[in-house]
Amino acid sequence: MNYNDKVHRIGRITGIIVLIMIAMIPTIVCLKYNIFPPFMNLVKGIGMVCMIYIPMCAAEFVTYTPMLGTSASYLAFVTGNVTNLKIPCALMCMENVGVKPQTEEGEVIAGISVAVSAIVTVIVVFIGMLAVVPLEPVLNSPVLKPAFDNILPALFGALGAYWIQKQWKLAIVPLTFVVLAFALFNIPSGAEGVMIPIMGIISVISARIMYNKRFIKEV
Repeated sequence: MNYNDKVHRIGRITGIIVLIMIAMIPTIVCLKYNIFPPFMNLVKGIGMVCMIYIPMCAAEFVTYTPMLGTSASYLAFVTGNVTNLKIPCALMCMENVGVKPQTEEGEVIAGISVAVSAIVTVIVVFIGMLAVVPLEPVLNSPVLKPAFDNILPALFGALGAYWIQKQWKLAIVPLTFVVLAFALFNIPSGAEGVMIPIMGIISVISARIMYNKRFIKEV
């Protein structure tokens, strides 16, 4: 059994175990306290969640798996925070080491970076859990509320600025498209996941055209 076969085998087993554990938590709570939601309400709730998250998950899988490689993809999708944590960590580590995605070296670096990111996340969450009670008055302060409301825009703005600075020509077409799409059409909240594969396709096509026209030297 080669490396990829071992990774797929371990990844599938781990994914199944995690899925069972996730399903066990609400099941045990319902059995313990004898609280069961109405069946039809449960089905409707699951259906609404699936309608939103299945396209997002499929888009993330198709878009991010080539960047991460095999081992890092299993780790990232099992531990979560793929878009806002695992992808930036993997890309920055590969950039600093000087390796490319979809290479053996890139897959090793991506796997290590995602694993370390997951461990650090658990440690930070554990410390935050212990400190949340004494810090609750500070965190709920009206003065800090605007800052917490803009954490994600600040995070993705900083990440976007870094990559746009490296290849600003590649950002013109996708940024223009997404700004016009949200400005001209009434795109509902939560539809961002559907835009991921669309923007991925547009980015690849525009980059290929620019490369063929020699507007850019490297893609």
